[in-house]
Formats: sequence, structure tokens, C-alpha cells
Amino acid sequence: MNIELSGHFNYRRIVLSVMPSIAMMVVTSVYGIVDGLFVSNFAGTTAFASVNLVWPALMIVGALGMMVGTGGSALISKTMGEGDADKANAIFTMLVKFDGIIGIALSALLFVFFPSIARWLGASSEMMPYCITYGRVLLTMMPAYILQCSFSSLYMTAEKPQLGTIMSIVCGVANVIGDALFIGLLGWGITGAALATGLAQVVGAAFPLLYFSSRRNSSRLKLVKSPIVWHHILKTCTNGISEYVGNIAFSLVSVCYNLQLMRYVGENGVSAYGVIMYVGFVFFAIFCGYNIGITPIIGYHYGAQNHKELHNLLKRSLVLMFVLGTLITGISEATGRWTSAIFVGYDPELLDLTTRAYRIYMLSFVLGGVNVFVSALFTALNNGLISAIAALARSLVFELGCVFILPLIFGIDGIWMAVTIAETLTFILCLVLVLAFRKRYHY
Repeated sequence: MNIELSGHFNYRRIVLSVMPSIAMMVVTSVYGIVDGLFVSNFAGTTAFASVNLVWPALMIVGALGMMVGTGGSALISKTMGEGDADKANAIFTMLVKFDGIIGIALSALLFVFFPSIARWLGASSEMMPYCITYGRVLLTMMPAYILQCSFSSLYMTAEKPQLGTIMSIVCGVANVIGDALFIGLLGWGITGAALATGLAQVVGAAFPLLYFSSRRNSSRLKLVKSPIVWHHILKTCTNGISEYVGNIAFSLVSVCYNLQLMRYVGENGVSAYGVIMYVGFVFFAIFCGYNIGITPIIGYHYGAQNHKELHNLLKRSLVLMFVLGTLITGISEATGRWTSAIFVGYDPELLDLTTRAYRIYMLSFVLGGVNVFVSALFTALNNGLISAIAALARSLVFELGCVFILPLIFGIDGIWMAVTIAETLTFILCLVLVLAFRKRYHY
């Protein structure tokens, strides 16, 4: 079943259109949690902390795929709205090629220097072997992860978001089976966790490559013979730079969280933050999935110059994001200790620390969804600069500043409060940006 980009979208149609993308992202984040559960319970606290320490650095590379996917989705959907299907397919093909090139080059470079990277991230002597092993195993399959991230955004543009959902389920099942086999049964510890994740990523990249190049492809996008046209690559990267900046900023902020936590609390603080990140990824995946689903719809109507529908999509999306954020916060506050116990229930002291941190941190989701949507809105409008400003301010300016300043005032609680204060400041900025560009885009 195709989900069309054209036509009027009421609340029901918006929800039905974005649900496959939300499901895809949630399933993907859930199998990340399974990794954490297996590592924490089978390999121990040091291995669990090591994974959490190096994961942000690996995400900086993987985020390139999200940048190409979201930026390309905006450009391709706009081109479709303008009525040029052949050009849309050509852009789609060159972006897939570009993913492969940058993936291989960067993975090889980081593989060589990963011990130095782990040391710079603050790994202790006990954590170093775990960090290096996990990082290098995943880097061998990082090109596949970059492709998987790009395709996750492009399924909706192809009007086949249900394929993304199916693939996320397949990859999730493959990862869980891999964790059970490699960690639980064979006892390979952190190496098994990396192998399970990496092999699932290979599956997630291989299927769309085969599907979009096959004769059975019934979507709006096809892999065709097309040279790389660099100004299209540049436009794509400009469109998607906010997603990359946001992911880099998030990764850098995560590194700073870990450095501060090692300073104030030690290894237990990093483990508590890891629990928050695993669960937070699931909730954040709802926002991310919504944006993946709505971006090509907005881009299509922008290309078709349907200003009335742009206003409709903006208004309804803001309402939906605020409602979702409020619900997520309420659920988090009610289930904080139970959720924390799943990961660290074996250590009462760590459980108490994690529960308190979790409940403080999760207040940020009330406004978080609105903020990430506004950034995605400007990506869909092919204005990567303003989108990047919103994303950069949110993480690298407001949150990074708060994570260093607030602990001086509130102690350890200041670290957990940083994200909520940052989201509040970002909300004010986003409100100003939406109003400032209202006349330009006629939404």
C-alpha cells in the first residue's frame, strides 16, 4: 500500500501517514535497548559503561547517513512536487553512491585511530579493551549503517514507509537473535554485542539496495544509471546539515555528559546516563519517526506551492508534537524506577541514582518534540541553514552550556537538569524562527 504525498492532511491522515516511520524508528531504538540489556546483565557494568562511552563517537559517523537521507528526502520530494520524476530518481541514485563512498573512507580512517579516540573520550584503563573491540567491530560494518540511516528517511519519500517498518522489525529480530546467540549462548561479551548490531545493519542496507534496483520495485523511486552531480550533493548536505549538526552536537554533548559524570560520580554515573539514553532513544524515536514521515509531505507541498496546506501541516504538527511530548513525560515519571530496574536492578545504589536521574531528565520531552519538529520543518522547506541554527543552538549551545554550568550550582542534579533547561531556551528560539519566516514561506 502506498501513502501518497499529495492532497489534504487532517489529523487522522497525518497520523496514518507517519505511523510506519514512527514504528520503524521505535523498533530500531528498541533493539538498541536489547543490546544494552544483554551487555549490562551478561558482560557487566564496565562493559556496559564502555559501550555507552564510545557509542556517541560512532554515531557521528552514522549520522552522515541521516544527513543525506533527510536532506535528500527534502530535495527529492520537492522535485516530485515540481513534476520531474526522472530528476528525482537521478538524485536518489547519486545519494546512495555518495553514502557508500563516504562510509568506506571514514570507517577505514577511524578504525586506525580508534584507540586514540577511546582515550580522548575518557576511557579508563579497565574500559579501553572493551571500547576498542566494540568500536572496531562496528566500524567494519559502518558503511552499511550509513546506508541504513539514509534509506530510513527515503522510504517515505518513495511512498513505501511500510517497507521501512518491515525492515526495522527484521533487523531488530536479527539483532536480538544475534545478542542471544553471541552474548548469551556463546559468551562472546562485547564482541558479540557489536557483531549482532553490525550484522543487523548489513541486513538493513542490503534489502533496500536490492529492492530499489529490482524490476519488482513499485515505489516512486528507482536506482538508475546516474553520475554524481556535485551541486545536488551539496544541496542535499545543506538541507540535511541540521540533522548532522544535531547528531554531532548530541554526540559531543553525550561525551561531555560522560566526562562530567566520571568527574562527579564515576563509572556508575556513566551507567545511569546509559540507561537514560537507551530509553530516551525510544521516546525520541517517536519524534524522529514523525519528522521522517512529515518532511517529504511538507517538501512536496512546498514544491507544489500549496501554501494553504503548508499552514495546515505546520499547525497540526505543532499540536501533535506537544501532546506526544506531554504524554511521554507523564509515562516516564510514572514508570521511572521500574524502567531503571530492568537495566540496573542488580545494584541498589546504582538503581537509586538512575531512577532520580531518569525522572529529572525526562521532563525535557514536554517541549523536545516541538523543537525537533521546527528544525525538520526548515529542512523540508530546503532551508538547511535555519534548520541547522535551531539544531545547533539546542544541543551544542544551550545543552552543552548547561551541562557545565548547572552542576556548579545544583551538583549532580544539575547534569540531569541541563537538557530540560536547554529545551526551554530552544523553544523560545524556535518560536521566534517560525514567526520570522512566516511571510517568506506563506505558512
